[in-house]
Amino acid sequence: MAMIRAEALAALSRWREAMAGLALAALGLWAALASFGLLAWLGWAAVAAGVALVFAGVQRGRFRGRQGGPGLVEVVEGRIAYFGPLEGGTVALSEIEELRLDPSARPPVWVLIQPERPPLSIPVNAEGADQLFDAFASLPGLRTGHLLAELEKGGRWPVVIWEHPSRRAQRPLLH
Repeated sequence: MAMIRAEALAALSRWREAMAGLALAALGLWAALASFGLLAWLGWAAVAAGVALVFAGVQRGRFRGRQGGPGLVEVVEGRIAYFGPLEGGTVALSEIEELRLDPSARPPVWVLIQPERPPLSIPVNAEGADQLFDAFASLPGLRTGHLLAELEKGGRWPVVIWEHPSRRAQRPLLH
């Protein structure tokens, strides 16, 4: 018999980095205020590290939380693999030209576009899809705040989240 309900455990797991950051910041603040000298400086450093961990943990928590979708996602050495019930494929992070979010699909999907290959669609709630946050964050120039805002907004049309800088330079300007 479990002491913690599965739903509560899932919520705690979703925000684990943010809670660890809060604990580190609280411990550092206690050390900084209750001591002096080198230990006080280490306490302030722990506060700064805790605040940074809270910030990163909140971003990861906003990305996580969607479970129970079709398929399995694996990210290994710069390669994203999706194994779905009807389709699947792999994409190297270095080959991605465009990242889209299609909220009109059921469930919503990430669409990874690469040259000379069909787009790879990955449901946002696929098993292991939380690994995609770190993979997407490594794309040059990707704004994670924009990615999270579009994910939470749940619009009606596909949205371009990121585009490779060389592809953006090739597109003609409207004015």
